[in-house]
Amino acid sequence: MASAASVPARLPAPRRLAEQLHPLDAGWELSGTHAGEAATPADLPADLDWLPATVPGTVAGALADHGGFSASGPFPLQDKDFWYRTEVAAKAGARCRLRFEGLATLTDIFWNGQRMARSDSMFAALEVEVEADVRNTLHLAFRALTDRLAARLPRARWRTQLVDQPGLRGLRTTLLGHMPGWCPEVEAVGPYRPVFVSFPDEAGRAPDIAITQLASTLGEDGTGVLALTLTSAAPLVDAELACAGHHVPLVAGPDGQYAATLYLPDVAPWWPATHGTPHLHEVTLRVAGHRHRLGRTGFRRVEVDAGVDGQGFGLVVNGVPVFARGAVWTSADILRLASTPEALRPLLAAAAGAGMNLLRIPGITGYEGEAFFALCDELGLMVWQDFQFANFDYPLADPAFEAEVRREAAEVISRLCLHPSLAVFCGGSEMEQQAAMMGLPAERRAQPLIESLLPDLVAALAPSVPYVRNSPTGGDLPFLPNAGIGHYYGVGAYLRPLEDARRTGVRFAGECLAFANVPEPVTLERELPGIACHDPRWKARVPRDRGAGWDFEDVRDHYLGSLYGVEPARLRSHDPERYLELSRAVTGEVMAATFAEWRRAGSTCRGAMVLALSDLLPGAGWGLIDAHGEPKLALGILSQVLAPVQVLITDEGTNGLDIHLLNETPAPVEARLELTAWRDGRTPVLSVARDVLLPPRSAQRHGSFALIGSFFDLGYAYRFGPPSHDVVQARLVDRDGRTVSAAFHLPLGRGRPSQETGLVCSLEEPTPGSFGLILSAERFCETVAIRDASFLAEANGFPLAPGQPRRVSLTRRPGVPDTARPAGTVSCLNGLSALHYSA
Repeated sequence: MASAASVPARLPAPRRLAEQLHPLDAGWELSGTHAGEAATPADLPADLDWLPATVPGTVAGALADHGGFSASGPFPLQDKDFWYRTEVAAKAGARCRLRFEGLATLTDIFWNGQRMARSDSMFAALEVEVEADVRNTLHLAFRALTDRLAARLPRARWRTQLVDQPGLRGLRTTLLGHMPGWCPEVEAVGPYRPVFVSFPDEAGRAPDIAITQLASTLGEDGTGVLALTLTSAAPLVDAELACAGHHVPLVAGPDGQYAATLYLPDVAPWWPATHGTPHLHEVTLRVAGHRHRLGRTGFRRVEVDAGVDGQGFGLVVNGVPVFARGAVWTSADILRLASTPEALRPLLAAAAGAGMNLLRIPGITGYEGEAFFALCDELGLMVWQDFQFANFDYPLADPAFEAEVRREAAEVISRLCLHPSLAVFCGGSEMEQQAAMMGLPAERRAQPLIESLLPDLVAALAPSVPYVRNSPTGGDLPFLPNAGIGHYYGVGAYLRPLEDARRTGVRFAGECLAFANVPEPVTLERELPGIACHDPRWKARVPRDRGAGWDFEDVRDHYLGSLYGVEPARLRSHDPERYLELSRAVTGEVMAATFAEWRRAGSTCRGAMVLALSDLLPGAGWGLIDAHGEPKLALGILSQVLAPVQVLITDEGTNGLDIHLLNETPAPVEARLELTAWRDGRTPVLSVARDVLLPPRSAQRHGSFALIGSFFDLGYAYRFGPPSHDVVQARLVDRDGRTVSAAFHLPLGRGRPSQETGLVCSLEEPTPGSFGLILSAERFCETVAIRDASFLAEANGFPLAPGQPRRVSLTRRPGVPDTARPAGTVSCLNGLSALHYSA
């Protein structure tokens, strides 16, 4: 870190009024030099080539824009110096404030050739005060990390195989790009978050206000509480805080400080979308008659329920226990680290549309920007925010490192407190697990970073937000899934049978169910035309754990063989298209079966997050959405068990089938429960129905024998003679005869032989430009897939019962012309051929 003698002191970076900040997002250029070649802009070679660059952005993104870099063929960037420059117009002698929301990572800041500051952290914002001329040049020098990575650090108690460079534990930078086998080696360099300039002393500008706290919560009596503290360079006149029709004046304190606490009785609360409406309210600061928008907030109360034995973990929102389900977040764009609404909305909307209510930002990635949390607020997605620490034994004994961590954490906590989507702060990822797996006893695994420093800051700055020490944590060993928070890969990487999800007694899975999920044909045709699964690039993009003699395609193939009764290697060589189609389905089926088990009435599990929401590189990655934003079939299959009003079937052996009815909404549901069995997928052999009432926030279980009223071996557990049926459906139907939810059980297993199903589809256009498909079949259709180059189906990968038509809406893909008309295919795993449709 630069000394005070050589570099003017930098300022803390509190929240600013939007009117104060003017983005510096135009006219940027980029060039590179050898490490250490140029200490200042004056040392740069005169013949240096400069490329236009986007800010916010990264070196990798800029080079990719000019055809010189790709995520599939990256090369090192952090062994060089990269320079950004732009011109800034101002009035001569004006006092300016430069604000940098995120610089990756060791960055010298030059103003008109003079070094003004150095940033040592990718995760902390920075403000620098400068004096302007009429024309000014801003240079940012992103320095090579080579020397810092080689620097000696306090001895670590353990090492990790997650990364190649142990020196990263002493740097505040992302691990993305440094985890071989997990993600492409795209190193983060550049001004990846916005750069602003403000002129605090110029007449007519917004007040020079620094917001030090802006947080919202919900009291137990339903009163919303909004707290604001700020400092102002000049006295404030007639200042008040307003929200949701209420307002309160600010009270002046010493040294330009002001504070206000606004109470909002019976305010409409914010809920995760699975459990209610994510109500949001505008927050404004009024000063001398001028209205300054501070953003939107919601009022919610989040608590942790450890269960009767004190060993569990569950989120309680506004007094209501919530089954949290979702996925682990990675990045919307690993090349550019984009955090714009345009980049984020498709991914977040797909997660919410699939019935998810929680995303975890793990300690191996980075802190997302304002747009991410604002969208999660809007969509009703809770966010589990890891502090950016993972696997390492961090050198907290280094005073400079500790100070940087405190600054980073305090800034992150304060920045996020206004967002109702923020549900959990977590100390980081797999630090306790790493230490325990290296054999260290409990007394040598103590980590003040996550046991005192971070929880103390959260308690002081955001006392209403639960803090979790680490993910995973709890139990006899911190990674055991039957206590606290586990990372569950019994079903998955450890090749355990599906029954293991119950046998293990999972309480909460901070991550789980990682598979090499196969993308849709449109992506394979774009990236890997021909026989994709035989292309060397295919295998190179399959995620793997370092040091293991297997990868996550081997995991998928294991379940492909056990669930569908095929020999994966033989099928891949003899019928690669069939192999790919079954592979697309099997991971979704495994995830859906596991989540059905965890959501059932009586389960010990209170939540789980799949690894991961999206891929960082085109191919069979962990993501449920591919690197081009295309939802994979696995996401469609999983979504069938995540709805707020849901019917589920579990096989209880000789106890029969259990039918579980869930209603997470605040309103009662009146419906008819229908239980049907078919022989050969088409001939009904059993049909019973019962009217049911699902109270708000309820779960109930109905045994199949009780529903039928006599013995009928729906699960084919007793095996008295040949099976009488091969498909079972439990369906909730509303008063208008519409299907609310349906679940299927296949007592003879998946992977039915190809046969004539009588599947038909018709395209309808109820209003101009609004399209839907009507699907029906004479025989049960397993895993129906709808594919259209111009339209996305609202549902995919679902079973279709005989004689039960289903309407599926089609939504025009982003960027597709309004004149485009639907044209695609409908297929099912047990059908003889695909159907084609067109308008």
